[in-house]
Amino acid sequence: MATTRRLTTDDLYKFNLVNLDPFTVTFNMHFYFQYMSQWPDFQKVMLSPNGTIMGYMIGKAEGTGENWHGHVSAVTVAPEYRRLGLARKLMDFIEELSEKIFNCYFVDLFVRVTNTVAIDMYKNFGYVVYKTVKEYYSGNEDAYDMRKALGRDVQRKSMIPLPNPVHISDLKIPL
Repeated sequence: MATTRRLTTDDLYKFNLVNLDPFTVTFNMHFYFQYMSQWPDFQKVMLSPNGTIMGYMIGKAEGTGENWHGHVSAVTVAPEYRRLGLARKLMDFIEELSEKIFNCYFVDLFVRVTNTVAIDMYKNFGYVVYKTVKEYYSGNEDAYDMRKALGRDVQRKSMIPLPNPVHISDLKIPL
């Protein structure tokens, strides 16, 4: 049985085993601290009964107008705890928070185009590939921007895929 709570600064020194995955991006401390201070409700950690970090999620709400959305900056589960539904619980959490508290139109995330396991998982959760972003990861690997419409987007406009890829330099990426 996993317990979920808000991610704390102490957790940043304990989640190395979760981040030891070629698809998981580890950010600098300033990044995590900024997220925890600006969007504390979006930061979650899942713990095993013995207190081991099983997985975590960091996210935020951003955008304006019909582009107001919840954004998943990272969701990852330690290899030994995968396929237990933990990622689904974390994604359910950000979707519910984005919809019911922040009144967002959609939730989005970026995923490496080579991470087929995660892409399939997100598709099973109802996400679609909205666009391809060229050279998103360190300037040498493309990403998919995947989205899932929430109740406020009645016509599901946020999920209509763009026909052409965009380059990372074309994006306005706030922290």
